[in-house]
Amino acid sequence: MNVRSLTRLSSRVMLFLLAAFVTSAAPFASDVHAAEPVKISRDDTALDLTEMTDIYTNQGEAFQVSTAAGADGIRRRIEVRSSSPTHQGDWAVFALANVSEEQLERVIVAPHFRLVGSKMFWPDLGSQRIMAITPSEGFALDREPSPDADVFRITLNPGSVITFVAELSTPSLPQLYLWEPSAYKDTVNAFTLYRGIVLGIAGLLAVFLTILFVVKGTSMLPAAAALAWAVLAYICVDFGFLDQLISITASDQRVWRACAEVALASSLVIFLFTYLNLNRWHVNLGYATLAWVFCLALLFGVAIYDPSVASGIARLSFALTATAGILLIVYLGLNRYDRAILLVPTWALTLVWLFGAWLTVTGQLDNDIIQPALGGGLVLIVLLIGFTVMQHAFAGGAYQQGLFSDLERQSLALTGSGDTVWDWDVARDRVVTIPDVSLKLGLPAGLMHGPVRNWLPRLHPDDRDRFKATLDVLLEHRRGRLAHEFRLRAEDGHFHWMQIRARPVLGSDGEIIRCVGTIIDITEQRNSVERLLQDAMHDNLTGLPNRQVFLDRLQAVLTLASSSDSVRPTVMAIDIDRYKQVNDALGIAAGDNILIALTRRLRRLLRPQDTLARLAGDQFGLILVSEQDPVKVADFADAISKAIMVPINFANREIILTASIGLASWVDQQESGSELLSNAELAMYRAKRGGGNRVEPFRPIFRSSGTDRLQIETDLRRAIERKELSLAYQPVIRLSDGEVAGFEALLRWDHPRKGSIPPSEFIPIAESSDLIEPLGMFALERASSDLIGWQRQTGDLPIFVAVNLSSAQVLNNGLYNDVRALLAKSECDPRQLKLELTESVMMENPEQARLVLTKLKELGIGLALDDFGTGYSSLAYLTQFPFDTIKVDKALVRDVREKRAVLLRSVIAMARALEMAVVAEGIETDEDAAELAKMGCQFGQSFLFGPPTSSEATLRLLRERFPLTKRA
Repeated sequence: MNVRSLTRLSSRVMLFLLAAFVTSAAPFASDVHAAEPVKISRDDTALDLTEMTDIYTNQGEAFQVSTAAGADGIRRRIEVRSSSPTHQGDWAVFALANVSEEQLERVIVAPHFRLVGSKMFWPDLGSQRIMAITPSEGFALDREPSPDADVFRITLNPGSVITFVAELSTPSLPQLYLWEPSAYKDTVNAFTLYRGIVLGIAGLLAVFLTILFVVKGTSMLPAAAALAWAVLAYICVDFGFLDQLISITASDQRVWRACAEVALASSLVIFLFTYLNLNRWHVNLGYATLAWVFCLALLFGVAIYDPSVASGIARLSFALTATAGILLIVYLGLNRYDRAILLVPTWALTLVWLFGAWLTVTGQLDNDIIQPALGGGLVLIVLLIGFTVMQHAFAGGAYQQGLFSDLERQSLALTGSGDTVWDWDVARDRVVTIPDVSLKLGLPAGLMHGPVRNWLPRLHPDDRDRFKATLDVLLEHRRGRLAHEFRLRAEDGHFHWMQIRARPVLGSDGEIIRCVGTIIDITEQRNSVERLLQDAMHDNLTGLPNRQVFLDRLQAVLTLASSSDSVRPTVMAIDIDRYKQVNDALGIAAGDNILIALTRRLRRLLRPQDTLARLAGDQFGLILVSEQDPVKVADFADAISKAIMVPINFANREIILTASIGLASWVDQQESGSELLSNAELAMYRAKRGGGNRVEPFRPIFRSSGTDRLQIETDLRRAIERKELSLAYQPVIRLSDGEVAGFEALLRWDHPRKGSIPPSEFIPIAESSDLIEPLGMFALERASSDLIGWQRQTGDLPIFVAVNLSSAQVLNNGLYNDVRALLAKSECDPRQLKLELTESVMMENPEQARLVLTKLKELGIGLALDDFGTGYSSLAYLTQFPFDTIKVDKALVRDVREKRAVLLRSVIAMARALEMAVVAEGIETDEDAAELAKMGCQFGQSFLFGPPTSSEATLRLLRERFPLTKRA
């Protein structure tokens, strides 16, 4: 006896013992009953047993169940034990009843994977469902070989009722079918043929799109080919073709299926991004797509450890991609993007497929055909995508190769230019514009179409007659071209400048039958030209005429004045005093607002025939024609001055300004407009030098003074370049013993023609121009050079040289670096150099001056406060700035009042307390020197001790005073 016969015998013995024990054991058995049996007749070829099957989970390795009532009405109780140690205790029970009079052969089929009801998230990706099936008769069913389903063959005797207990490998049993063997075989063969056809088409599409990519090379083709290969991979797994290529287990199949779905989702994202060229529309779309694809790529690794998670995310990504795709296609299609329009049919099919897939995975659509149908739908989508990309690729290739006619070329050029076609059918008197110009004007569509007279009400009144005359001339002469600019009123009331260019088309009789051309909106160009003209003739800030327009109008008025006694113009040059200080204190924006306010005030004083212009930053020009009487002209100038002096409130501050006004009346008919304005400006400069806030009429003597000033500035610039300047050194005497303590370097200029020019004349000119900085550096370089030269001749001398600094030098950020470079170059001891500054220098920018002087003091250079006693804030500067010497002004030293001694004594005592040296200037007698020495003053400087001398004379003086400093 073989093993199988022994097994069957033991099963029969076990059933017999159970039947004998059923009465005593019934009270203790679990309450599990078989469902009502499914009745089977001879004509039933396929029955769905899923709903009639009861699933019991976590029942252990031994499972007891009451069988369905047999033909005798008796229910028996059976116990089935698991056949595998890996069984989790999950069981399925169903019962079958053969109601026919013949023996029936059937197969029980449980598919490993079923898309229907597999769920959207954490989907069921398939596995072996049934490990074994045991009937109530006790004989285990034989398993039929099948790679994609659990198939068991059963034999049902006539009138028999059999209960089946299935040992499940998973608690999920998507489908359980009872098939007639031949019908099941035919169904499998039918699906095999269908799957083979779909698989072949998918493979051909993937290969074809790959070859097309190699041949054509456009970016959308590899994306389409990647999607085709992903669909092919998905179908291979879904149709079970992968099992024919490689040997895989049920668990491996879940991993492959998850990877196929991830590849499908990833390739769809890449295709949508590449085909629509989303990076062209916004660079952030490229970054978002890259991040999306990167996250999907990570799912390939997740699929190895948890295929359900990876598959669920891939399905969600597929749905999101399809949704985002339809939004992008609608948006880009409305913007006339041809690629989006071509993709509409394909994406519509994709949405239909996605809806069907959603119904399938959620179990709302339950059919054996739906799963292979969805696979075929994917292939159909790829087929449409292939047609779309080929249409776009080959259509684009035709344009790239220039394969179009002259008419097409002209149409493309017209479309690319953005012009509107203007077509006037003269015979029917109908105007048509393509695209409709009515829409550009905000009018209802087609309003400007029809007879040409419809255009007249919309034309600017100044352009109507000219437009009609142009068309009449064209029709009369029957030749030429229509080139015309006119204005059309839009719906909002604004006029648009339009330019029309058209040519007539003649009929066989020589008459004009059509007039065809283009019409374009040139409003922006016209506005730009007008703005350029406005900017060229007017000031951008105040809107006043600029200097050139002012001179043109002045010349026109002078031309009129030479032929009419009633016109006698007066030119005024108006300059705002202390405007620079307002700008520095409040900022440029505040200064601009002040100029605008002053412009409004001045305009209120003018009459229509008068002209106000902005000549420069804070300088205005005025042509007064409305008044000729000198008294009234003077009153008018006074009114201008008072209008400017009215306080201006800005940022809770009250600003009061004054003006320097120069007048120049026209008296010489030979005088030009530029000369008259120059006279007024000379008078204005004279008013400004006089302290400002005054009106100064022009006098001929002003011309010579202005010319001399300009000439001196030019000559001074040349003198610095040619080194025509020199230094004179006035000794500074130690009052205690009368010895020379140092020298003050004073600039001298010996002009080749004018002789010696005093510093009081050329220093202010240098300060008002850009010459003061090179002039100051010249003095520093020459003084240090002369000091080194003296020491080479006499040896080391206990003296110092003082050089004056101007405000422009102190406020220059480069002064510190220039002085340091000078000391390094000349190798001069910084302790032998002193820099003298007046308190007015610090008043301009105290903080900047303090920073610069502190840096200079750190170099070891001495600092002296010059002209002490003449200002109002000298005492404050003694504590704020690093001075080591004060020079008492000669006005305080020469004061003949009785309080002089008290003042001098106080100043000297204060300086000594602050550890500062004191130099008294302007000492006239030896008695004064002695008295100052008794007060504690260390040094004195005046003509009493010696006048300023040249460098050579100073060297001789040093040799006399210090004969033993250097030996031969």
